[in-house]
Amino acid sequence: MSISVNKPGLGNAHGRSPADAALWSAAADGDADAFGALFKRHADAVYNHCFRRTADWAVAEDLTSLVFLQAWRRRRAVRMTGESVLPWLLAVANNLLRNAHRTSRRQQRLLARLRPDAEPTTGPDMGDELAARLDDERAMRQILDGFEQLSASDQEVLSLVVWSGLSYADAAGVLEVPVGTVKSRVARARTRLRQVLGDDTADPVRRSNRDE
Repeated sequence: MSISVNKPGLGNAHGRSPADAALWSAAADGDADAFGALFKRHADAVYNHCFRRTADWAVAEDLTSLVFLQAWRRRRAVRMTGESVLPWLLAVANNLLRNAHRTSRRQQRLLARLRPDAEPTTGPDMGDELAARLDDERAMRQILDGFEQLSASDQEVLSLVVWSGLSYADAAGVLEVPVGTVKSRVARARTRLRQVLGDDTADPVRRSNRDE
């Protein structure tokens, strides 16, 4: 299935950044620089989405790499349905996350065997960064303890709309449900998460983002 977009030019006289459709079309023809531009544009959003669902920066990094690896492999077959490729990238991330949740314990045991006694060789600055990352993971893990009490469908819609900032229409496209269903699920999920967390914050994990 080919991409359903025209192939506009990658630049213009005003120096504005090319649209996702132009970059994706160029990438489909093998332009690695165009694909690299898409990576720079959307990698942080994918990365933070994965972190919010795993509470593990290292796992989020691995998943982000896999998302873009799949995107590169499937670039000639993917159909863009909107102005941004991000909704599709997050849909890929959600599929990988489902598998990650099933295999994470086995992978962690394997990594522990591969790196049993690794000692950090970094200086104080890297130590501070590591401490901050661990703090983020602990905070996110507390949130996920409540988040995981939601239904799987509510988890997905909340993470896409509230945490990753997709529109209702884009989230509906990712989840393949009507827009009205997305709206009702978001309202229900927000209410339920506040009850579970005992927190009156609509977006309790915004503080845990990196590089946003």
